[in-house]
Amino acid sequence: MMSASAQPKKPFHVAICGGGIGGLCMAIGLIKQNIPCTVYEAAPAFAEIGAGVSFGPNSIRAMELIDPAIKRGFNNCATYNGSPEERDVWFDFRIGTSEEGWKDFKTGKPPVKEGEFLAKVVAEGYGQASVHRAHFLDELVKLVPEEIAQFGKRVEKVEEKGSRLLMTFEDGTTAEADAVIGCDGIKSRTRHMVLGSDHEATSPVFSGKYAYRGLIPMEKAIGAVGEYLAKNSQMYLGHKSHILTFPIEKGATMNVVAFQTQPDGKWENEKWVLPMKESDMFSDFEGWGKDAKHVLSLMEKPDVWALFDHLPAPTYYKGRLVLLGDAAHASTPHQGAGAGQAIEDAFVLSNLLGDCKEVGDIERAFRAYDEIRRPRSQKVVKTSREAAELYEFENEEDVGSDGADVNIESMKGKLRDRCKWIWNEDLKAQLESARKVVRIGSGRANL
Repeated sequence: MMSASAQPKKPFHVAICGGGIGGLCMAIGLIKQNIPCTVYEAAPAFAEIGAGVSFGPNSIRAMELIDPAIKRGFNNCATYNGSPEERDVWFDFRIGTSEEGWKDFKTGKPPVKEGEFLAKVVAEGYGQASVHRAHFLDELVKLVPEEIAQFGKRVEKVEEKGSRLLMTFEDGTTAEADAVIGCDGIKSRTRHMVLGSDHEATSPVFSGKYAYRGLIPMEKAIGAVGEYLAKNSQMYLGHKSHILTFPIEKGATMNVVAFQTQPDGKWENEKWVLPMKESDMFSDFEGWGKDAKHVLSLMEKPDVWALFDHLPAPTYYKGRLVLLGDAAHASTPHQGAGAGQAIEDAFVLSNLLGDCKEVGDIERAFRAYDEIRRPRSQKVVKTSREAAELYEFENEEDVGSDGADVNIESMKGKLRDRCKWIWNEDLKAQLESARKVVRIGSGRANL
């Protein structure tokens, strides 16, 4: 961590509950705006769960707009496709299932052949930009003054105390702030405070999908599938399942995520991450081709992750308490866009708070953030589920009601184009739209 420098100028103090990627990007944004803040992290130290995470062009631009130092830190640990000619490619999409894997399809017959190439999806300038979560978090920690972080602080309650907000933590301690930003993840307690514990959108819901996640040393991966497939991001599609692979750790490791559908659509276990039983994984992917099976057999210490997301919340704020990142709009990972939405949140919200002159301006800033960020971020959650349906031949629009008329050309077009609206967002225009909402709310619409 770095040391704090100039005395902050803003006459209010912001508490950030949660020190993951979204929370730290928010803290860096507030520091850039000379807003005093404190990060309250539940764990004994900053830490991220999981391995590889992808960021689209929109989120990398958001990093630079918050503070160019974030993008420099990202570049220090980012990995791209190994082949220079594949630098702009997000994923190659191809069929991974053998003929046996289609036995449960509507027709019982394969609509496409194993290994058939479907589409090359380009994210111009960035391609598949991925990092190891913990390594990127380490880069963010370097940009946060040590004295603004407090650990072992899981927020239990936020309530008004005069003109301020009083936070009560699980350890019995309390703290005050003028505004609170809930960055406490998909199981967010601050979300309960904003929506109420009985609201249908408060608690996360099972998406019907789970995933085996693991890592493979790159040399072993090359031995399994060859240099091109190992070093460049690939997505293998099948019926009700798909597998993706991409390089991380500067190409030293291949990250593998193998998605599967829960037949009854329910997740009964209280834990969302479970040790993998190898027999279960191979049973799940019994009908897959030899390349896929070889990759799965090499995964080191894989776990099973249940995939949850949020139903759309009617609001992201209540008074001077606001939600950011997964606390606001937890998503499934099928578009590689969830973490990037947290960074977009941090860009817009830190700038809106930077525009505030006094505590009385904060709620208007939160209202504008909610109005502009909520529709876009919730669309990402919705379309992520739709992406899984597309990848797994469950989209009736393309496979037909009986599966007899699979429209492969339509699927190819959707694969190529579906993420462009996420990647090509004008973030500066998004911020200006939010600022206009603030001006209208304060009677200064023409300023």
